[in-house]
Amino acid sequence: MAEKKNNKNTSANVGFEENLWAAADKMRGNMEPGEYKHVALGLIFLKYISEAFEAKYAELVEDEYSDPEDKDEYLAENIFFVPEKSRWKFLQDNAKQPTIGNLIDEAMRGIEDANPPLKGVLQKDYGRPSMNKTMLGELIDEFAKIHTTGEDAQGRDVFGRVYEYFLNGFAGAEGRRGGEFYTPQSVVRLLVEMLEPTKGRVYDPCCGSGGMFVQSDKFLKAHQGRIGDLAVYGQESNNTTYRLARMNMAVRRIDADIRWNNEGSFHNDEFKSMKFDYIMANPPFNSSDWGGDKLSDDVRWAYGIPPAGNANFAWLQHIVHHLKPGGTAGVVLANGSMSSQQSGEGDIRRAMVEDDVVDCMVALPGQLFYSTQIPACLWFLARHKGENGFRGRKGEILFIDAREMGRMVDRTRRELDPADVQKIADTYHAWRGEAEAIERNGAYEDVPGYCKAVTLKEVETHGFVLTPGRYVGAADEEDDGVPFEEKFLALKELLSTQFDKSKELEMQIRKSLGNITND
Repeated sequence: MAEKKNNKNTSANVGFEENLWAAADKMRGNMEPGEYKHVALGLIFLKYISEAFEAKYAELVEDEYSDPEDKDEYLAENIFFVPEKSRWKFLQDNAKQPTIGNLIDEAMRGIEDANPPLKGVLQKDYGRPSMNKTMLGELIDEFAKIHTTGEDAQGRDVFGRVYEYFLNGFAGAEGRRGGEFYTPQSVVRLLVEMLEPTKGRVYDPCCGSGGMFVQSDKFLKAHQGRIGDLAVYGQESNNTTYRLARMNMAVRRIDADIRWNNEGSFHNDEFKSMKFDYIMANPPFNSSDWGGDKLSDDVRWAYGIPPAGNANFAWLQHIVHHLKPGGTAGVVLANGSMSSQQSGEGDIRRAMVEDDVVDCMVALPGQLFYSTQIPACLWFLARHKGENGFRGRKGEILFIDAREMGRMVDRTRRELDPADVQKIADTYHAWRGEAEAIERNGAYEDVPGYCKAVTLKEVETHGFVLTPGRYVGAADEEDDGVPFEEKFLALKELLSTQFDKSKELEMQIRKSLGNITND
């Protein structure tokens, strides 16, 4: 989804985030990206809430009937109250002091004390002896360049964009480990564009830094949805990542119920009795240490007991279990989930197909993820494929092969372009019978090499393997209008010419060898 530029605000210009990232990344010196990300993101968060507070503070000062130091004035508008010594101006004025690390820690404690929902969320070890205090001061000065108009929506978007860009940058810098908390934007955007969350409950059982929720919020706003139409729920087992998600939601002003416990969604489901309209997830691929041996009789395993050595089908069944009767879900999984027959996975997949909860399968291009080179796919699940807002699709599965899409953005990583995302989403929407997609591109049709709607009977003949390439076939060659006879004659002439050249070359070689022998 394209971002809008604001010509009145230079910080919103394209490239601003990149320049800020480059400057901030240069400052980290020898600090590991995994450690430095919390330093940088914590300061970005502090600047954001401080600036939002100060804009409201200035407004209240002008109102003789208001008290700018009254916390309730800010709570009423979903703005965090920031104590005097936690405000950005105070920290910037003291950025060159050797005690700046301790001052930042006190600022973070002050914000948490004044705002109970943030308790235990913020980074508070800037004052440790190993922290480079000069770097902290320079980082504060650099982040001071993020200018917004406070309460202006574009201003909030600048902070959100910077925060998101830094999450993306740290995921790339950390490589495999960093990618665990970040799903690439183009993949998240594809999930959101296909599911179209506009009203109801959205859930992510392994929410990482909250990227699914950010894109859902963007989608809602882009389609003139009303704030409050979506209720956001998430769970995360990694406490550090959970805190990143909480800050990410705060920067975006997304009111989300995100919960943490170190047992995770399988063993301590925080939303055990809840059902959701939309579920989006990027679980760890092929997780072998999920403790499945302790959950053999779990109510969620409606299609079969998942193998203890691989959590893929545990995630799928957990998600189906939490879908409302009309709910839909999009799940990122390793390609092996589409065809594996090991440890009963083939039987579970067959049961899911026969129960008609598999709506669409998308094969993704390689090299999309920071965290793994394992090829990935998207599973789209639906509890009800009858006519509930879409055309009836009972007994059908749509297969999309997107492996050739995207472009390389650097030596190791690929991205799906917005046009790719739109094409895949439109294909799915047209197949579901959505008028807007049909008006844009026409009614759905199978395209050899790209997409095909398949009956469950045909899937059965393929042993319930769900790999799109098995169904979509090869792409048709483009017809250039040249008659077959002409092509045949041209090919014959080419081969004849090549044969003559090879005979001529052979004669030259023989002649040269003869000369050598005579010598």
